[in-house]
Amino acid sequence: MSLRQFISARKFLRSFYSVTDSVVLRWKEFAALFGLHDDVFFDSRHKKLTTPVTAILIGAGHRGNIYASYAAKFPSELKIVGVADSNPERRKRIAATHGIPEKFSFNDWKQVFRSGKIADAVIIATPDHLHTEPCLTALDAGYNVLLEKPAAPTEKECREILSKAMETKKIVGVCHVLRYSPYFRELKEVIDAGLIGDIISVHHMEPIEHIHMSHSYVRGKWRNSKMATPIILAKSCHDTDIIRWLVNSPVHDVHCFGNLRWFTNANAPAGSTERCTDGCKVESSCPYSALQIYYRDRKRLYVFDLPEDKDKWDEQILHALKTTDYGRCVYRMDNDQPDHLTVNMLFENGVTAAFSMEAHVSYEGRRTRIMGSKGDIVGDMETFTLTEFRNRKQTTWSMKTDAHGGGDFGLVRDWVQAVAQNNPTLLSSSIDISVESHLVAFAAERSRLNRSIEDVRLLPPEIAAT
Repeated sequence: MSLRQFISARKFLRSFYSVTDSVVLRWKEFAALFGLHDDVFFDSRHKKLTTPVTAILIGAGHRGNIYASYAAKFPSELKIVGVADSNPERRKRIAATHGIPEKFSFNDWKQVFRSGKIADAVIIATPDHLHTEPCLTALDAGYNVLLEKPAAPTEKECREILSKAMETKKIVGVCHVLRYSPYFRELKEVIDAGLIGDIISVHHMEPIEHIHMSHSYVRGKWRNSKMATPIILAKSCHDTDIIRWLVNSPVHDVHCFGNLRWFTNANAPAGSTERCTDGCKVESSCPYSALQIYYRDRKRLYVFDLPEDKDKWDEQILHALKTTDYGRCVYRMDNDQPDHLTVNMLFENGVTAAFSMEAHVSYEGRRTRIMGSKGDIVGDMETFTLTEFRNRKQTTWSMKTDAHGGGDFGLVRDWVQAVAQNNPTLLSSSIDISVESHLVAFAAERSRLNRSIEDVRLLPPEIAAT
């Protein structure tokens, strides 16, 4: 190319891109521009309740508290009338907040079902391995259920819950809270309106953030897949569900690679000790120092059940770091969860999706790229940009939200309406679709372990065809 040709080409490109439109909008402005619904959470089927739905909270930990707090904010819609948890301090806090009498404060979930039916529903937010039995028992006892994800730790148990829900015809809502975040709800609206044409493929990443990974999946109760559930299920069934929801088609084939690369004994620094409190010589420079994370920075303290009196926190946090797994060295644990993995999916409608779960990042918030026949979308939970192929016009939506994208209360609101009206279609995800997204996660873990391509079917082909 001659210099004159090069200069001419540069002038042409400058004039081409100068007509490219780029604007950042709030959702109402975005919706008005493209003729979309300006409130993606409005459901004309919702009704004003004359009496609140009553529920028993089984599992009064972090997530259980969040779901129960809906009742404190919207007492005309939901009332917590009972609580079951083995931790007396957690029971007391929930009982005090919601005015629960002593007779309906249980130290074991089984006691709930020995007292006769005392509510419309139960909220199950117990550890993963204690989801199935309480859920099945609740359904048999005539309760509707809000079930924390993952629904169950094994494929067999997920299918048992699906079967029991169909048998009893009770409402079972699985806590796919990301479906209720403004980001994903509005992304779904854009896709369903055909603004990027047909979806061709999806790239989606879940950055766990390195401290979150060390807290929950190296030191925490999900650190070992044999004691809890595989990380692809425990953490990323949110993502298998979201991808399936956006694509709106069943997944048929799954392929996964991943391993535990960093948090191993082989990578323990010289001078490190079993605990960060044991005089570790590299504690002050270690990014995973338990003393720094919990004691100095006061992060993720909900695991310690600290008292209301903050003057007592120093002593109790230090005691916890000396006696619990949260004070142990991240390189000397019994963890086996992968700290990075990639999953490839082929959908029934021909769409492909690539999902990546990454621990070794400094940020959180899902990253999404959706490729369509007429345009594409790039997003990060707080913004997304739509680019139209025909004119290269770019339009950006932006909104700050919390870690779950503001979806927790939206989820509970729909579930309350579904129970009050006995209408499961008021839930964003039916129990069969929820189970299907879990099957994708189970298939991914089998593929990772066996280096295989796994088939996913909610129903056997011979039954699905009938």
